[in-house]
Amino acid sequence: MEAVPVRWWADGRFALPAADAHVHVVGVRGMTDRATARQTIRTALLAALAEALALPAARIRLRAEPGEAPYALVDDGRRINLAISHDGDVSVAALCLDGTVGIDVMRVADVPDWHAVARDYLGPACAAALAGVPAPARAAAFARAWSEREARLKCRGLALAEWDADLDGELALCRRLPLAVPDGYVATLALA
Repeated sequence: MEAVPVRWWADGRFALPAADAHVHVVGVRGMTDRATARQTIRTALLAALAEALALPAARIRLRAEPGEAPYALVDDGRRINLAISHDGDVSVAALCLDGTVGIDVMRVADVPDWHAVARDYLGPACAAALAGVPAPARAAAFARAWSEREARLKCRGLALAEWDADLDGELALCRRLPLAVPDGYVATLALA
C-alpha cells in the first residue's frame, strides 16, 4: 500500500501544494518542545483548512473539548472533523471535509513487554502475528500495528481500550492508510 504524502509545514508555509481532496494531512517536525509542537501543528492545520475551504483563517475556529476529538467550526455553521497526533519531534494532523478521520504517529522503539501489550490492546491474532516477526523488525511492526489501532479508535471517536472482538469489528469499519513520515516513525490515517 502506497504511503499517503504529508504536507510538511515549515517557515510559515507548506512544502507541497494542496491536493484537490476532501482529506488533508499536514505535519511538523523537528520540534522537541511539546507546547511549541502543539501550537505549530494547529497553525498548520488552520492554514490547511483555510486553503481547502477557500476562506480566510479568521472565519475558522479550532476547538478541542475535554474527552472529545478536535474539530473546526466555520462561521457559516459547518463543523469539520480533525485529528492530531504527536510523538517525539513529529506531529501530524488530518482534516476531513465530509466524514470522520483519525491519525496517529509513533516513534519506532523497542517495547520490552511488547507481547503483553499486544495481547491486551491489539488482540490475540495481532500478538501471534507479531511473535512471528523476526526480532530486528518487530519494533517497527509493533509500532505500525499500534498506530493503526490508535488511528482507528480516533476515527470512531473512542478512547484507548483493551482489545475485545466487538470493538475490533467496529474498528474494522475504518479504512487505514500509511503516511509518509521520517525514518524511525510510522503513522496511520484512518477514514470511516
